[in-house]
Amino acid sequence: MSDLTRIPQLIRGVRMREDPARGGWVLLAPERVFKLDEIGREILSRVDGGRSLEAIVASLAAAFEAEPERIAADVVAFLDGLAERQVLAFR
Repeated sequence: MSDLTRIPQLIRGVRMREDPARGGWVLLAPERVFKLDEIGREILSRVDGGRSLEAIVASLAAAFEAEPERIAADVVAFLDGLAERQVLAFR
């Protein structure tokens, strides 16, 4: 399992916002737009540059009454994917 003490944060110039034209939420990055599904929006709504992966997983587990172990792998994979696309970084 990935290090859950890492703290994700969107890089400078990247933000999440509702986009009625696209019919949902998007992640806006310089010269790029990523359409988010409900799960992606829920995860990113908890990325504030202060919460660790562990805290984000715990918050999602509580909100959706699910086991943290079931959620952790998906959260880590999603956020690692955004880091690979250089719209998110970990500290």
